[in-house]
Amino acid sequence: MKYRSFVLAAALLAGTASAQATQVGVHDPVMAKDGKTYYVFSTGPGITFYSSKDMKNWRSEGRVFAQDPVWAKTAAPSFDGHIWAPDIVHRNGKYYLYYSVSGFGKNTSGMGVTVNKTLDPRSPDYKWEDQGMVIQSVPGRDLWNAIDPAVIADEQGNGWMSFGSFWTGLKLFKLNADWTKPAEPQEWHTIARRERPAFEPDESAAPAEIEAPFIFRKNGYYYLFASWGLCCKKEQSTYHVVVGRSKAITGPYLDKDGKDMAKGGGSLVIKGNREWVGLGHNSAYTFDGRDVLVLHAYETADDYRQKLKVLDMKWDGAGWPVVDPEQLNSYQSVLLPAGGK
Repeated sequence: MKYRSFVLAAALLAGTASAQATQVGVHDPVMAKDGKTYYVFSTGPGITFYSSKDMKNWRSEGRVFAQDPVWAKTAAPSFDGHIWAPDIVHRNGKYYLYYSVSGFGKNTSGMGVTVNKTLDPRSPDYKWEDQGMVIQSVPGRDLWNAIDPAVIADEQGNGWMSFGSFWTGLKLFKLNADWTKPAEPQEWHTIARRERPAFEPDESAAPAEIEAPFIFRKNGYYYLFASWGLCCKKEQSTYHVVVGRSKAITGPYLDKDGKDMAKGGGSLVIKGNREWVGLGHNSAYTFDGRDVLVLHAYETADDYRQKLKVLDMKWDGAGWPVVDPEQLNSYQSVLLPAGGK
């Protein structure tokens, strides 16, 4: 999410109000299913979200937060109302929506979680209850950045949060029984990173272009997806998705060549083409037997506006994910006009 120009609000509102159906404009999309309805949550003022019955035609559902989280300014004094890079998980009959707040280009950041019994805003049980901050990063103390949370349960049902952007890479820590704080005693791991110059000032993000971890369990492995490069730079966007895998949730995550992602490894999953650039900040799911990779991409022909992509993900003979890039040109996620069904 991170180093981006936030022109999101205008783009999202314009799409919602349009008399004609348009493509869905999102950053950092994550998805969940409640009943027969799919929901996508994304970066934006208050966290924007959408619903769909088929993962193609989407309806705007507004914002999760009517007001900013009360702790946001404490963790990020320059927080401007945009809540970044959510993740959504279901456990014990509730939905946990993790999110991050930060200052642009700084590791004055924090990640929080809010909980709801349902994702359907028309249900009488619909009510988000914020649980506060999970962790924060503090400049001068931490060489990591507390944004881009992604949560997964291991084979024993323990919760783990991966997160991170630039600095010293992607981290993983064990959650407590409530999945709202780090477990005690704390258990932390570095799961992926890229080279950072030895004498780079601590306050600098440095050119270690990695962020947005997402761990997906399949075929007896934990697959760690990550975004390399820069997003939100229009034609200069270099965002793309890489992957490694491990038998243990704590790693090491090795790429196809056996290189540890914590030592710069990562095998390409998908990158942009002439029509679509800056692919990244993905999530991955199995819905009704179908594996999908969910991400945002910038459309060259539409002034590099960000669009939702839901791509089928296959598996090769060695058990590695395969995503056909031709889907970028054929898949269109449509935002229904106001009142659309």
